[in-house]
Amino acid sequence: MIGMTGRVVLRIGVCTGLTLMAASGALGQTTSNTGDTSRAGSPPKQAIAVSIDSDLITVDGRLDDAAWREAHFFADFLQKEPEQGAAPTERTEIAFVYDGGALYVGARMLHQDPSNIARVMTRRDEMGNVETLAVSLDTYLDRRTSYSFAITAAGVRIDWYNPADTEHRRDFTYNPVWEARVQQDSLGWTAEMRIPFSQLRFNETGQWGFNVNRWIPSKNEDLYWVSIPRDEAGWASRFGDLTGIEDVESSRRMELMPYVASDTRVSSRELVDDDDPFAGQTQFDGRIGADFKMGLGSSLTLDATVNPDFGQVEADPAVVNLSAFEVTFDERRPFFVEGAQMLGGGGENGGRMGPQFYYSRRIGASPHGWPDAEFVDRPDATTIVGATKVTGRLASGLSVGVLGALTSAEHARTYDSGLDRFEDVGVEPMVGWGVLRLQQEVGESGSTIGLTATGVKRHFGNDTEILRYEMNEQAFTGGGDFLVKLGGNRYEISGHIGLSYVGGDSSAIANVQTASAHYFQRPDQDHVTFDPERTSLFGTSASVQARKIEGEHWLWEAGVWGDSPNFELNDVGVIRQADDIATWGNVTYRETVPGRVFRSYSLTANTMNGFNFGGVHKQARFNLFAGSQLWNYWRTNLRFAYNAPVQNDRLTRGGPLMGQPAWGSINARLANNFTSSTRWDVSFMWGNLNQGNDWFLDFGIGFEPSDRFAFRVAPGVSWMTNRRQYYTVLDRDTDRTYGERYIFSTVDQKTVSMQLRANYSFTPDLNLEFYAEPFAASGKFSRFGELPEARSFDLREYGTDGTTIDEIVEEDEEGNSTRIYEVTDGDETFTLDDFDFNTISFRSNLVMRWELRPGSTLFVVWQRNLSDYANIGSPVNVSDMFSSLGAAGQNILAIKLSYWLPL
Repeated sequence: MIGMTGRVVLRIGVCTGLTLMAASGALGQTTSNTGDTSRAGSPPKQAIAVSIDSDLITVDGRLDDAAWREAHFFADFLQKEPEQGAAPTERTEIAFVYDGGALYVGARMLHQDPSNIARVMTRRDEMGNVETLAVSLDTYLDRRTSYSFAITAAGVRIDWYNPADTEHRRDFTYNPVWEARVQQDSLGWTAEMRIPFSQLRFNETGQWGFNVNRWIPSKNEDLYWVSIPRDEAGWASRFGDLTGIEDVESSRRMELMPYVASDTRVSSRELVDDDDPFAGQTQFDGRIGADFKMGLGSSLTLDATVNPDFGQVEADPAVVNLSAFEVTFDERRPFFVEGAQMLGGGGENGGRMGPQFYYSRRIGASPHGWPDAEFVDRPDATTIVGATKVTGRLASGLSVGVLGALTSAEHARTYDSGLDRFEDVGVEPMVGWGVLRLQQEVGESGSTIGLTATGVKRHFGNDTEILRYEMNEQAFTGGGDFLVKLGGNRYEISGHIGLSYVGGDSSAIANVQTASAHYFQRPDQDHVTFDPERTSLFGTSASVQARKIEGEHWLWEAGVWGDSPNFELNDVGVIRQADDIATWGNVTYRETVPGRVFRSYSLTANTMNGFNFGGVHKQARFNLFAGSQLWNYWRTNLRFAYNAPVQNDRLTRGGPLMGQPAWGSINARLANNFTSSTRWDVSFMWGNLNQGNDWFLDFGIGFEPSDRFAFRVAPGVSWMTNRRQYYTVLDRDTDRTYGERYIFSTVDQKTVSMQLRANYSFTPDLNLEFYAEPFAASGKFSRFGELPEARSFDLREYGTDGTTIDEIVEEDEEGNSTRIYEVTDGDETFTLDDFDFNTISFRSNLVMRWELRPGSTLFVVWQRNLSDYANIGSPVNVSDMFSSLGAAGQNILAIKLSYWLPL
């Protein structure tokens, strides 16, 4: 095992090392971090910011202050869309001034017909179908990252951070406190912004990179001060220069945001058991806490939170998971969302340069333990006692992200009526969490070398000692990654080397070995061995990939990635399947110059192959993808996929290999012009994985009945037929399947759901947001059978080949019926439980968000969480989905007030 694993990872590591050596030679020839921003080598464009006295300006959206008479306005914009390089049809004038505390932006957006200005009032940070002016600042002058501040014609502020040299890779978790106002007049509209230096991270210099973008949806016109051609890459690396900002001292940047919150939970009467001493229809709760932010010089920021509250966070969508793998959801909690790009280690252009070492939702997740008792009062989530992070970028080009958190031990209260006894049972130990991400820029091209490290340490006290046998006591993961840009940033070579270590009681490590990410107990493999005595696991990972990211027509990519069998991340990060070697390659032909039919299109051919470290070929896939934008701005996507027959080492969930027949799929999507007042999109998929007949159809439509109200509804229906659904495993006296029966069934699974979103803006700072998802799903299991021998593509179906299967319905004393299946195979008889299901749920959030003053916000939240379940299996329909509104559940009313205090 060690030899095979070591050889593969070593080969990948050698390739990585050779790449780094070559890159070092290339990068050694660079000497400047502020080189030219154009491919032709011409100097960057420049604008001047003028120093003013603070009493010369008032931010009201009008450009009538004395400060603007001293400013240097510029208007040399160009179109990127619809006619690349053409002069704008509408004039834009903009200027910068500054005082000791802030940078000010003044802009006039002329319009030939001001009545056509799109001024829909969205919620804060939402980029809707509205005319927008955006200013992007490369305050570090690193030619790679930037901060953007945008204001719409309706006065809504939007801000984001670009963590890489890519325009549309935007981190909207950046949440500075700044001001902006707009005014409309007979010439168009004007805007003023005030961006405090305390909200920016910068290296002290008299020069920043910057760009300005004006979006005019009524004309599909996209204007830039520095317009980057469609067939070229880059964003901050192409910026012009903003000069003149001098003698700006970094402030202490200390901010305190205390909060007070309370909520009331009202449960449906049918959910309340009169015998349950913990049950109650109405429950009250109150909390206080605080967030703290402090600048560490001008480049780094310290964030801390004590007893954070997440009552305003939107609920996760409903899912039905019949696989052996964990379902993960996006992070929505503000503290963990803000600055997440600096901790995650994602690659340039949106690509990941390494494994997912860090998954923030592990922190504060639901407790692992569940007591076996008659009545249990168990917390829904682990309490985060406190968390701290430091993020930013030093003058040397080193980006820093550090996070530490402490979650408390959690206990459940249990009651046994027979013994008339209450008990406190530990369900989660105290846990310390740590994450470190460092990324150093090398040379003027924006190449990087990175380091990631994570750690978790669990403290098992006397009351949580039993959890030691279920959970790892400690886990440490990390590694290095690199990104080398070559050929004037037209080519990239990237890769990573990763390590993992988990330690704990032998029972806990046995759980890791037999989990779905590893399945060391597989009886027909010899490259890994399940060892119940092990108290630790050490694993490795490595990859190298190369791609061409820029060119008039042709792009390509190729790579190899390997995760050793022992590689384990699921204490702090996520890994769904170790013991994996993947290779891939693709080539793309694209056209970016508009023609008679298409404004742009691309064609991509892709191939992927996968093996485990025992040499088993477990994936062979070929894809064809076509995407286009039509002349009327409609967008189309079409994908065909073919998967050759292979052996699957996961279908039997720890059993022997099982054949997976060839299968294919078709995906299609059509969407209209996203600047239309009514926007729609439709998606369709068909596939026959595991000899099934799978399809889904999703449709979404959004519109703005008025300039203040926006609405979107997205219904969807899917029907999946899986003829290789794992059911259970039982003993069997045969060597053909290693002494076990691996039982499967056909499951017909139908889902009907709908997502609704609505937003009404009273003012740019007062919004009412609504989200709801009625959901219904069903599953019917039939045609049971077993794997006749290892590596077989077929099943031995019960009711054939000398076997029988009978459905038996039993009733208890209260008249409740239970269905089982009795199977006879020769002299053996066994039963299978009935897993048929129907489930419905309704989840909704109604949130009033009022920014009382910059940085201070009042939230009033009404949440509903309703659900029901039945052991039926009949296909659901639309009426079942809407019946979820009458299901039992909880109504939660929460109020939270946070107040921003600059210190």
